[in-house]
Amino acid sequence: MRVADASKSTRKPTTVSLNCAILKEVKALGINISRSAEAAIKEAVRRSKREQWLKTNADTLESSNASVEANGLPLAKYRRF
Repeated sequence: MRVADASKSTRKPTTVSLNCAILKEVKALGINISRSAEAAIKEAVRRSKREQWLKTNADTLESSNASVEANGLPLAKYRRF
């Protein structure tokens, strides 16, 4: 699954509560709050999906790694490096 590309998606206004000190600093630095929040949320979604995928496929990955450890790489004899 892919996270929607923020630059190509329809935007929807929403309300977010932020720490007052951080909000003050962000405004002083001229940082776009919406884009920054969106980027951070996009990254959090990516990480969460990755963790979920790894958890779902843990048995398969473990089995594959054990097979390679026991038998070597399937086509290792054809490798030139």
